Amino acid sequence: MKVAIIPARGGSKRIPKKNIKLFHGKPIISYSIKAALDAKCFDRVIVSTDDEYIAKVAIEHGAEVPFIRPKEIADDYTGTNAVVAHAIQELAGEIDFVTSEILEKGFLQLINTAGADFAVTVTSFPFPIQRAVTLNKNTHSLTMNDESCRLTRSQDLVEMYHDAGQVYWGYANAFIEDRPLFIENTAAIALPRHRVQDIDTQEDWLRAEMLYKVWIEQGQP
Repeated sequence: MKVAIIPARGGSKRIPKKNIKLFHGKPIISYSIKAALDAKCFDRVIVSTDDEYIAKVAIEHGAEVPFIRPKEIADDYTGTNAVVAHAIQELAGEIDFVTSEILEKGFLQLINTAGADFAVTVTSFPFPIQRAVTLNKNTHSLTMNDESCRLTRSQDLVEMYHDAGQVYWGYANAFIEDRPLFIENTAAIALPRHRVQDIDTQEDWLRAEMLYKVWIEQGQP
């Protein structure tokens, strides 16, 4: 059995109730649920939440909420592996496991990459991180993090990527054993930067809404 799990805790502090906040007229979690349902590669689409109202909204939009997540794994410090491992234990089955909103391309990347435990979405940094600087807030002075790259041309530096935070595919035993995500056994699904927007602040939220509006106007899915 293949299962999509969408984590949605209720305790978001920077954007209260972020998972059910209206985004272009619909709760933002509904987009993840719809994508997973439309992918047609899951037997079940489940939302893991500690919040009864989020559970109600998730069910209204077609997801299952067969359990309420315990408070001890619904804080700011709980990682994805712990949330997924708990869901696997609650479902009490031996399953090939895939989480979050899914594109078929990602699922195929996982099962077709020899030796892969996970497949995750990543995107490139917009500027070479080898040229990053640290700001001293007291003196307003700058320090280059890697002096060896001071005179290296940007185009000569290796392009670097970061977690896009959108999708994590993986097998059940990889989550249960808490294997690390970002190692050789993880297949990467590279996304263009304009398709990625972390949402932690109201500014992030507004930018995401503007990006989404452009995608819709251009006929993007």
